[in-house]
Amino acid sequence: MLLEAHAASARSGFACLFSTADEYETALIAERRAQGRYTQSRSYWPIALFAGCALVVAGTVLLLA
Repeated sequence: MLLEAHAASARSGFACLFSTADEYETALIAERRAQGRYTQSRSYWPIALFAGCALVVAGTVLLLA
């Protein structure tokens, strides 16, 4: 009886917590969101590139005028 209990306990240690891959992916994404990995930070690169291109165009127009 004790041996059967230990065998059942040992087998349950190898069981997967998730029944499908979708459940695993959902739990993984939820955990990563809780850690803050998917937060969007404000990037100033597009604004800087636009300002640089605008300055180049304005400089070209002034030089050719």
